[in-house]
Amino acid sequence: MKKTVVLNVVGLTPNLLGQHTPFLSNWAARGRVVPVKSMLPAVTCSVQATYLTGKYPNEHGIVGNGWYFRDECEIKFWRQSNKLIQAPKIWEVARSYDPTFTCANLFWWYNMYSTVDYAVTPRPMYPADGRKIPDIYTQPANLRSQLQTELGQFPLFNFWGPNTSIASTQWIANSAKWVEDRYSPTLSLVYLPHLDYCLQKYGADASLVAKDLQEIDTVCRDLIQFYEARNTQVIVVSEYGITSVSQPVHLNRILRENGLLAVREELGRELLDAGASIAFAVADHQIAHVYVNDPAYIPKVRDILEATEGVERVLDEADKSAYHLDHPRSGELIAIANSKAWFTYYYWLDDSCAPDFARTVDIHRKPGYDPVELFLDPQLKFPRAKLGLTLLKKQLGFRYLMDVIPLDGSLVGGCHGTHTGLSEGPLLITQKPDLLEDREVLEPTEVFWSILQHLEEVVSRKS
Repeated sequence: MKKTVVLNVVGLTPNLLGQHTPFLSNWAARGRVVPVKSMLPAVTCSVQATYLTGKYPNEHGIVGNGWYFRDECEIKFWRQSNKLIQAPKIWEVARSYDPTFTCANLFWWYNMYSTVDYAVTPRPMYPADGRKIPDIYTQPANLRSQLQTELGQFPLFNFWGPNTSIASTQWIANSAKWVEDRYSPTLSLVYLPHLDYCLQKYGADASLVAKDLQEIDTVCRDLIQFYEARNTQVIVVSEYGITSVSQPVHLNRILRENGLLAVREELGRELLDAGASIAFAVADHQIAHVYVNDPAYIPKVRDILEATEGVERVLDEADKSAYHLDHPRSGELIAIANSKAWFTYYYWLDDSCAPDFARTVDIHRKPGYDPVELFLDPQLKFPRAKLGLTLLKKQLGFRYLMDVIPLDGSLVGGCHGTHTGLSEGPLLITQKPDLLEDREVLEPTEVFWSILQHLEEVVSRKS
């Protein structure tokens, strides 16, 4: 098989290729850029699972970045076990063609306990004293210490949160080169998330993220030149396009006001009680899985959702099948926002009752996705001083609460999750245009076949 690397440049779209991305633009011009249809939901975990299996969510089971685990009555986001994907992955298919095939997964999601040969993914440590310490999970396990000894500690706090920066993407790129130098895998999957975060903060206007575009262009130039010098072909893909938004929609507050959502009070704070609720929404960017524990209420819940400003449409059982979302993990209903709106997870009616984790970066305890974690609270008079004092507590070993995140959804400038036009959506760039058979646009499932065809040109898309 032909050595191949797939660079997942999240958020890159055809209309962002231009003056701020001189290397990628010139490299793409030497090959071919093909738009990829945006899928539903156009969110990280679902799209990556589709690219890596050639299946839609109704078959691979990844219906969002998180969902309601009905048997546990708990909402869980950003799980990491690869066993949650219910379909064969590309490295397993490729290995069936060629037993000598090897694969490295550098930070694509569901990267723990998989059958790849080499894996690196974020895995913070959470000591009992309340600290969160940056760390990684690797396969083989000894890569963990070797990588961080040579490259430094993984910069977790630059990976997500108000301090996000190119540093984390650069670390991932360096780790990919490190693995290539030592193991030379047949296929390397490299996740480069930097654009995703700045576009969510500022929106889809390229002029507002010019510096970030230049930074990711530099990282891509370094990686592409590195791999091509090693006779490795490069594919660049992206997962979705980000659109500018201006309307946060609080579905859970609306359900609560209609007597459908239950909360539990703990120490004067409110927690969403999913198991005791008649209905609740698991917000995930511009889609929300709405779970209705009592089927008799489905018509009422649908009427409420359809009457909500910012909701473009609501999918029922028949609609879910049409969008490949008819899977037991999906909600009884799925709400889709209009292009200018997005869904918050907020369920409290008074900010003084918000849970303590609401003002922190806490992606696992929040019952929905929270892009407001990208911002420091503008109401803090001296936010950097508060950060410094809190970090000092951390260094001294004290318990601390990094409560610096605002509760204002209007700060978010960009979002994704639903369909976009081809020029504002995901793409695939290759230097082997003949393998695309003159296709003008790719279905999301065809990214899987395109990667296989690059690995071994005799592999047919229909085989």
